[in-house]
Amino acid sequence: MKLPPTSAGYIAILMVMLALLPLSTDLNLASLPGLSRYFNSSVSQVQLTLSVFVAGFALAQLVLGPLSDRYGRRPVVLACCGIYVAAGIACMLADSMAVLLTARFFQAIGACGGTVVGRAIVRDTYGAGGTARMLGYLHAGVALAPILGPSLGGFLETWFGWRANFALLAGIGGALLAAVWLLLAETNLQRDPHATDAKPMLANYRTLLCDRRYAGYVLCLSCGYAGIFAFLSGASFIMIPVLGLSPQRFGMLYGLTVLGYVIGTMSAGRLSQKLGVDRMLKYGTPLALASGSAMLALALAGVQNLAALMVPMFFYLIAAGINLPNAMAGAIGPFPRMAGMASALMGFIQMAVGAGVGYVVGKLHDGSTVPMTAAIAAAGWGVFLVYWVMVRDFGRHVRA
Repeated sequence: MKLPPTSAGYIAILMVMLALLPLSTDLNLASLPGLSRYFNSSVSQVQLTLSVFVAGFALAQLVLGPLSDRYGRRPVVLACCGIYVAAGIACMLADSMAVLLTARFFQAIGACGGTVVGRAIVRDTYGAGGTARMLGYLHAGVALAPILGPSLGGFLETWFGWRANFALLAGIGGALLAAVWLLLAETNLQRDPHATDAKPMLANYRTLLCDRRYAGYVLCLSCGYAGIFAFLSGASFIMIPVLGLSPQRFGMLYGLTVLGYVIGTMSAGRLSQKLGVDRMLKYGTPLALASGSAMLALALAGVQNLAALMVPMFFYLIAAGINLPNAMAGAIGPFPRMAGMASALMGFIQMAVGAGVGYVVGKLHDGSTVPMTAAIAAAGWGVFLVYWVMVRDFGRHVRA
């Protein structure tokens, strides 16, 4: 028996689908310094386990989104869950950095099916009017992954080693595969038989990219996520070896910081329907600018402690929790027949920018907080400027 869209079980399945991305990145954060020691690899090489994952995630969206528009959401999600489970087992058994990076790439393809198709399912189910509100509530639940993931990952790293984290991810993928198979009905009732044809697909991508507001929303999303990913890729290498935190304590403090994202997403869920997408971005983007700039100013002043990192990042994540769901809704809402493709292109750009920022932060790592905080500040300026230049229409506010 399939679950109705209003049921708690249905929403929980969507939440896990969207949570595959943060689970797959955040659960392993406390293990990154340990992986560096185990494989005798540099910081930048170990950070590739994040960047390769995000790059694979980005590329997969360009294929999986159109596939879900043509063949339906359900078969794409089922296939991707199977890939995710197999790749998680391969990560767990990896005996070299090359094998681990390859397995992470395929794990990203599997995780991508949950996220990109999950967003399209939300658009199918709740319509343009309810997408921002539902994404806000879903992301509030999804935020449990980066809150609990690093703490749980730190515990598993301390007691069982880094392989236990990948075993847990494979188990979560298996549970999701069973839930989708048994309980989730198909939601794509406007399938496009030409969605995967090369010429129409390129034409659709061109249509999306030439839409100024779509491009603006996507760049707002990408800049906001870039700041998160800079912190994601750099925090453990500062807080564990430099500031002397244990993996478990790092996970707990990281999780407390991510509470800011929960506050932001809950605000988006409650207020987006009333205020509209653009007005929410109007309030969220200056907060991203101010918090990112404050973090960099403290780093340049030589203040290198937990408070100087965590307090500004807490407010940056509040801003991200407001900005990201609204930017997503603004981008995919006007395109019901291309919801999968619009979600895919949006996610590709978001992840490509994040992977690039993570790589740069790793290459510039010097034991100080300056490279990471400079990237977060640049992301805050980016989301603010993109909103004012490309998104904001005077006198017009898009309803969520």
